[in-house]
Amino acid sequence: MRRKFAVAVLAIMAVAGSAFAGEEARMAGKITDAATNKPIPNAVITIDATAGHTVHKEFKADKDGTYRFLILDGTLTYKFTYKADGYAPAEYTLKPKLGEVTTKDVALESGSAAPAPAAGAPAAAAKANPAVLAFNEGAALANDGKLPEAIAKMEEAVAAKPDLTAGYEALAKLYLRTKNYDKAIERANKALEVDTDNQDMFSVLHQAYTAKGDKTKAAEYQKKLPADAVAMFNEAARLINASKDSEAEPLLKGAIAANDKFAPAYYELGMLYVRTQKNADAKTNLQKYLELEPTGKDAATAKEMLNYVK
Repeated sequence: MRRKFAVAVLAIMAVAGSAFAGEEARMAGKITDAATNKPIPNAVITIDATAGHTVHKEFKADKDGTYRFLILDGTLTYKFTYKADGYAPAEYTLKPKLGEVTTKDVALESGSAAPAPAAGAPAAAAKANPAVLAFNEGAALANDGKLPEAIAKMEEAVAAKPDLTAGYEALAKLYLRTKNYDKAIERANKALEVDTDNQDMFSVLHQAYTAKGDKTKAAEYQKKLPADAVAMFNEAARLINASKDSEAEPLLKGAIAANDKFAPAYYELGMLYVRTQKNADAKTNLQKYLELEPTGKDAATAKEMLNYVK
């Protein structure tokens, strides 16, 4: 009996892993104005497969400039085009990470020029704003996991344009990821000189001071962070991608507390409970997700997982 139970649990976890990863990939990020670092609402992202079968999809960013979408075939390389009225479009070619969220933040420059070449492209990018070019190259390097190189490019961007708030914001996050907490704090404060209510920077400062053991400062910036469902969900997604489910769980619960109709939070919390073998909790949250989004992009996976957590 015990042996059968163990095998059943292993089967659940194996299916959970394949359902969570498989050949799907997810893209997420934020589209901002390169000069002001303000979000660009309702920007359009198109993706086109560069080889293999034909794939052309179009997605729209939210009003706060953020976007998140699913790519069914993550095995292909795609050309991503970011466009918004009044801005020069930007193009990137990349292969998203299977079973993970690939984060791509993009700063668009005002104008109507042709799309800026992707990082490393030999085309004549000399006419492009050097700060924006360096910023976008740094973002591409960060997406590839080349953090020291990304930091160097971002520093080059802010050196070329000292008021490039987006560059300071990116640097704060990069230094946080590389555990250089003093530099993360310095660059976050630099970004806050222009954007005094930058929630992302409050989050960086909270995390950096927490890591340094400065409880007073950490608490100061914790109070500045609102109970924002989307912000908490995005932070939870980052932690899940870093295999930190225990830290992501309270954030997902917080997102639901802030907005009890926020379907993606129920889905991710349900999948988290599948991975941690809390089947009753997994069932409750996956069922709630399906109640809110019966035909949502993750509905098929949710239904499949419910067969294993009865």
